[in-house]
Amino acid sequence: MPQLTVGIAVAKAAQLLQDAGVPAEQAEVTARCIVASDRWGIGSHGLMRLPFYLSRLKAGGINPTAQLKTVTDLPSLVVFDGDDGLGHWQLQKAAEIASERALINGVAAVGVGRSNHCGALGIYVWPMINRGLVGIAFSTGPAVMPPWGGNKPLLSTSPIAAGIPTNPPTVVDLATSAVARGKIQAKAQAGAELEPGWAFTKDGAPTTDAKEALAGMLAPLGGVKGYAVAVLVESLTGMLIGPTLAKNIPDMFAASQDALPQQISHFVIAIDAAKLSVDGNTGRTAEFASEVTAAGGRLPGSNRVNPEKLNLDDEITITDQVFGQLGF
Repeated sequence: MPQLTVGIAVAKAAQLLQDAGVPAEQAEVTARCIVASDRWGIGSHGLMRLPFYLSRLKAGGINPTAQLKTVTDLPSLVVFDGDDGLGHWQLQKAAEIASERALINGVAAVGVGRSNHCGALGIYVWPMINRGLVGIAFSTGPAVMPPWGGNKPLLSTSPIAAGIPTNPPTVVDLATSAVARGKIQAKAQAGAELEPGWAFTKDGAPTTDAKEALAGMLAPLGGVKGYAVAVLVESLTGMLIGPTLAKNIPDMFAASQDALPQQISHFVIAIDAAKLSVDGNTGRTAEFASEVTAAGGRLPGSNRVNPEKLNLDDEITITDQVFGQLGF
């Protein structure tokens, strides 16, 4: 499969986004967030997605010149209307604002509604980590998961991410479905089968066919417990921030829906870790990290490079299909 440097990939992605009408600064931030996923080895959320974003920009489903419009502005809570813009730069900005305010107030939360897909959610806890803060992020998307015991998709993959400023940083980044939907799309493009237990057909029958899964439903991670966490994520995004529940969010992988705004919502929380301690001891994170290493383990996400400090000379690997689609 083709390999290229991070710098070349970011420059190409940014130029394609600018050609689609996205302002240079927003295109650059979005491109770096996209390529960071590939650098992490999560190709399902990286450049593989860019052709879909470009199609939606061209069709009108994404507003290339969107601006964040303030809905609520309190010392520790900000809510923006995303104006149907790209989710990457909007959630990055939300994380930066939450971080700035948490350093002043101890805790801050920022919501963005009427936005779009943001890629790998774990990217957006790094603005907090890099400032010594705890970061938590939630997002929603098209309904692909039924309620426990149900037969109709009402929940998205309902991803959640968290970052803890340990050394190295801890990054929890997961879908509450058995697998992220982008991985289903990647399997479909590759003509590969799914793992048993990942997905169902639209009629509720188990399937290992990726194309059937895209038209069907995903299983929750960990059964009823994963379903419960998914409800929490959906509550903090689509239900409370809005304006759209997962069941009404268009599918970015369906070309027939490219002109329809997704109106996805995101939510980030930043907490000043230094102000949490009851005894002033801020060394327990380092102690725990050392214990994990001594026990032969590693902290979740500790092998991921800092997306705000990408080495442009590092290399990423993409598929032949993505390489051709983007004109490298």
